[in-house]
Amino acid sequence: MKTLENQTLLYDIDCPLCQVYTSAFIKVEMLDQNGRKSYNQMSEEEQVFVDVKRASNEIALIDNKNKTVVYGIDSLLKVIGFSFPWIEKIGNIKPFKYLLKKLYSFISYNRKVIIPSKKKEKQPLQCVPDFNYKYRFLFIGFATLVTTIVLYNYSALFTSLPKANTFRELLIALGQLFFQSIFILKLKKETIVNYAGNLMTISLMGSLLLLPTLLVQSIYTMPQTVLLIWFSLTALIMFIEHFRRIKILQLPTYLCVTWVIYRIIILLLILNF
Repeated sequence: MKTLENQTLLYDIDCPLCQVYTSAFIKVEMLDQNGRKSYNQMSEEEQVFVDVKRASNEIALIDNKNKTVVYGIDSLLKVIGFSFPWIEKIGNIKPFKYLLKKLYSFISYNRKVIIPSKKKEKQPLQCVPDFNYKYRFLFIGFATLVTTIVLYNYSALFTSLPKANTFRELLIALGQLFFQSIFILKLKKETIVNYAGNLMTISLMGSLLLLPTLLVQSIYTMPQTVLLIWFSLTALIMFIEHFRRIKILQLPTYLCVTWVIYRIIILLLILNF
């Protein structure tokens, strides 16, 4: 690999994905050993020429020699493109660049609901992206779609349950958002939407845990008991993750109780109608 020297990426230390790929750049020698540092370690000198606000939304690449900065997908293309020029050329073609920017923004603006982190009150510089309603609702929609498809296919495996349909699973996924929101209506709209994003991340996580069973089932017919046990374990993991996120978000713990109540209500409705 060709090493891009005298360049430093400012990454979000609370974002595991950011840590992994910036560390990988250094490990494979795309960047030198000083090629990354956390956003909150930005010096006062750097804060003069770095757009601090923008750098919290789009990872910043500082040219330490010329004191210039590029952001987001441009910074990633510059790092990767130094070793693989053809990738940078393709990435800079307008249609591809547009799609890459949208994908980057989709992930960046939602990274705190994908993997939440506690606010550090005593830390002046925190790499927290702006709250973006458009990308948050897009993420909620994406997670809802995946959850609906997976649950529809998983429910169809249970012969003792009423026949599944995608509309029912969609209503269940959306119903969860409305049901839980009822209990926090007095909070700020931004807090409610943020919680909704976390709820759908948990549902998405649960769907991904069910996928291996669906793949195995396509090859080998598994006993209904095994399917039920796996589903129950998935629900337990989701509950534990919900409880953990409630603590991080500093929301009322009774939301964990209502989360369970909603699922009991849905189960009773499915069994009786």
